[in-house]
Amino acid sequence: MQKKNAFKPSRRKFLKNSTIAAAGFFIVPRHVLGRGFVAPSDKLIIAGIGVGGKGESDLNYFSESGKAEIAYLCDVDDRQAKTSVDRFPNAKRYKDFREMLSKEAKYIDAVSVSTPDHTHAVAAMAAMQLNKHVYVQKPLTHDIYEARMLTQAAHRFKVVTQMGNQGSSGDGVRLLQDWYNAGLIGDVKTVYCFTNRPIWPQGIGRPATASPIPSELDYDLWLGTAPKKDYFEGLLPFNWRGWWDYGTGALGDMACHIMAPAFAVLGLGYPISAECSVAGQYIENWHSAYHPECGPLASHITLVFKGVHGKPDLELHWMDGGIQPTRPVELGANEVFGDGDNGTFFIGTKGNMMCGTYGMNPQLLPTSRTKETQVPQTVARVPNGDEGHYAAWVEAAIAGYGSEKAKNLSSQFDIAGPLTESVLMGNLAIRSYNIQKKNEKGDNYYPGRHIKLLWDGPNMKITNFDDANEFIRRTYREGWSLGA
Repeated sequence: MQKKNAFKPSRRKFLKNSTIAAAGFFIVPRHVLGRGFVAPSDKLIIAGIGVGGKGESDLNYFSESGKAEIAYLCDVDDRQAKTSVDRFPNAKRYKDFREMLSKEAKYIDAVSVSTPDHTHAVAAMAAMQLNKHVYVQKPLTHDIYEARMLTQAAHRFKVVTQMGNQGSSGDGVRLLQDWYNAGLIGDVKTVYCFTNRPIWPQGIGRPATASPIPSELDYDLWLGTAPKKDYFEGLLPFNWRGWWDYGTGALGDMACHIMAPAFAVLGLGYPISAECSVAGQYIENWHSAYHPECGPLASHITLVFKGVHGKPDLELHWMDGGIQPTRPVELGANEVFGDGDNGTFFIGTKGNMMCGTYGMNPQLLPTSRTKETQVPQTVARVPNGDEGHYAAWVEAAIAGYGSEKAKNLSSQFDIAGPLTESVLMGNLAIRSYNIQKKNEKGDNYYPGRHIKLLWDGPNMKITNFDDANEFIRRTYREGWSLGA
């Protein structure tokens, strides 16, 4: 059973003491009143799309900011939604975000999107087109094209945006920037980013046998933009990440966290090239198994960024599946590299530095330099660091598009969009690596392997291998549209 509008009870005291109450008028959200007017409630009215897992914790952080009210919960899976439903019992429930936005738009100020990757863009765009501020989990989108469209739409619809890579608001990333700005490591020509992901199945074929669809799940709605394919046991709630129809693999899960320090420190934009090598799961006829629907067990991506302002070109290496670069010579034999499983390692002309996931525990190398070094603070800190990432968006949304608070957000789409596009370039390289064709003898061969893809970022196009361009933008299932 659906609940009454969650924000009505919080405003009853106001209504009881107002002559408006006698006339039967309802108090509308702040954005309806227009700039310069203050709504009776000083809270941002938020609708959650995807409210289990990370979506659950996102809503909790928004609520704990003290300036947001969680009024609507939308999830296709009752099992995943249960904890949020219990925590926000007055929130009205929906399964289809399109229905929710159609019926409740006038009561909603902002939307939080934490669905599987393949639904991020359509859900966020639907909210933005209604002039709702949006917070979208990482990666911002499934496809490069989608990221570009959302970035542009933020300005077209004048909404406040933030991506859910909370480490970008942390003190660690800002200390790395201070060190770099002070010239402590000189110019950086190489960065290594590494992770232990995937920690879900990859490098496998899709099960041939369908499984019964759980009664609590609306599987057709969950599929959303993705092709109509049978449900199989284990796909939800987590292992969808490894399947290209829905997820973006190890890069999509962690690169927006681990590559973000490099983007912040070095001011990176679009890469100019990408290449990769990948590991399959097992050997067939002396070749790695070909599983085009699934991400690989491990990959090594090399992205090249054009140097600006007299700086040299930069190579950014992404390594997943537990692959790590050679340990820095300055790092003690028993000292932890990054945070052990994940890390970002900057190699400069005058020295090196590193950090763990989310930019945490930044260290100059050798690590003894860290405590000995004091530099001026060149980048303002976000109150409460990575946890403040949520409150900063709430406050910026209340302040409105164009406000200083909105301009200063750590992962607004002007920042998150290009970062996500670069992350997804890695997946484009992986998928191009595995393009399979037939030669004149009818034998399979892989024309994409070992090709260095040349990228025209402004025009979103691979210029030297046209087959790779099919991965820039998906074809949505009938009935779904980005509507941009």
